Amino acid sequence: MSDSSYSDGAAAQPATRPEQTAPRLMLKGITKQYPAVRANDDVTLIVAPGEIHAVLGENGAGKSTLMKIIYGAVRPDAGEIQWEGEAVDIASPAAARKLGIGMVFQHFSLFETLTVGENIALALDEPFDLKALSKRIREVSADYGLDIDPQRHVHSLTVGERQRVEIVRCLLQNPRLLIMDEPTSVLTPQAVRKLFATLRRLAAEGCSILYISHKLDEIQELCDTATVMRGGRVTGHVTPKQETHASLAQLMVGHSLPDYTRREHNPGAVLLDVKALSVASDDPFGTSLENVSFAVHAGEIFGIAGVSGNGQAELLSALSGEKRGLRADAVTICGKPAGR
Repeated sequence: MSDSSYSDGAAAQPATRPEQTAPRLMLKGITKQYPAVRANDDVTLIVAPGEIHAVLGENGAGKSTLMKIIYGAVRPDAGEIQWEGEAVDIASPAAARKLGIGMVFQHFSLFETLTVGENIALALDEPFDLKALSKRIREVSADYGLDIDPQRHVHSLTVGERQRVEIVRCLLQNPRLLIMDEPTSVLTPQAVRKLFATLRRLAAEGCSILYISHKLDEIQELCDTATVMRGGRVTGHVTPKQETHASLAQLMVGHSLPDYTRREHNPGAVLLDVKALSVASDDPFGTSLENVSFAVHAGEIFGIAGVSGNGQAELLSALSGEKRGLRADAVTICGKPAGR
C-alpha cells in the first residue's frame, strides 16, 4: 500500500476509523436463489472504514456466497450494493478490484509449477514488468511481515506461505476492503498469530476487513463487530467481545448447545496396528510417510491432527490399500498383516 494512501499504524494498536459520513460497504436486501436452496435471503450488512467485521455462521449458512457477491464472482438476484455511499453494480472480480475490493479465498488459486512472482502477475489487471514486480513483492511482503521470495516455486511453499502469496497479491492492488474467507482453516497456531498482526495493521491504516469464520475464539479476539448468519438469513448484528460463546452459538444454530460430558475410556483390544509405516508419495507435490506408528483399540475414537498437506491423504491411501506399502506387517488389521 502506498504511503500517500495510508498512515503508519502500529500492528498492536486498535483500528482507528477515518472520519467518513458513509460506510465503506453497505448491502441491502441481498438475495441469491439456487435451484435447491436460497443461499442468501434479504441480507443486510454494513462495514465501516478501518473495521474488522466478522461474518459468522455454520458451514452452509451463506457466508461464502455473500462474499462472492461482494467480490463480483456471483451475481445477486435482488438487493443493492453501496460502495462508499454510491450504488454500484459489481459485475466481475475485475470490477471489484477496480473499486478497491480484494479477496483471499479459502482454497488458494495458485499454480504449483510457477514462481510466486509469476502467480501474482497473473492476477494483475495492468501491464507489468516481472523484475519490477518482484521488487515490489519483496518490499510489500517485508513491510507487512509477510516475507516471501518472489523467485520461489509455489510447490516448495508451506500452506502458511501460500496464504502469504494470496494476501500480498491483494495488497499490491491497494485494497480498501479485504475479504478473508475462512483464513485460518489450514494454518498452524503460529501462522494465525502472524495473520492477526497483519490484519490489525491493515485495519489501523484504514483498510476494512471482512473476516469469515465459524471459530468463536478468533472472532472474539480479532473482530470489532459481527454479522451472524443462519440458513442464508441474518440472525443478528453484535459486538463479539460483549458476547459469550453460548450467545454467539445460539445465534448461529438457533438453539442452545447441549452440554457434553467426556465418557470414561476403557480401551479394548488393538484392532489397527501401524508400525514404522513408510510410503513414498507418487505426487511430486505430495508428502511421503516416514516411520509412522500408532495403534487403534476397540471402542476408541482415534484422532489424527495436522495442518492440511502434511500426509493425511497419503496415510489414508496406505491404510485403505489404495497405496501398497513395502512391508505387509507395517499395517495390521485385526491381527492380520495388511500392508501389501
